[in-house]
Amino acid sequence: MLRFAHALSVPFTNNQAERDLRPTKTQMKISCTFRSQTSAKAWTRVRGYVSTARYGVNTFEAIRSAVTGNPWTLPLPTT
Repeated sequence: MLRFAHALSVPFTNNQAERDLRPTKTQMKISCTFRSQTSAKAWTRVRGYVSTARYGVNTFEAIRSAVTGNPWTLPLPTT
C-alpha cells in the first residue's frame, strides 16, 4: 500500500493494470483465442508480470529471469 510514496517510479494509479487486462477481453471477443478461463488467466498473469517488471528491468531480462526460475520482484523500500 502506498508503494508509490517510497518509489517514485511506481505509478500513482492502477490504470496500467487495467490497460494490460483490456486486450485479453478484446482477444476473447474477436478471435475466440482463449477457449478456457484457465488460459486467459495464464495470459493475464504473464502480461501483469511483464508490465510490472518494466519498472525495474527490461522486458527481455524479466522474462528470461522468470523462465530460469529466478523471477524479478519489486525491491522492498528502504526506510
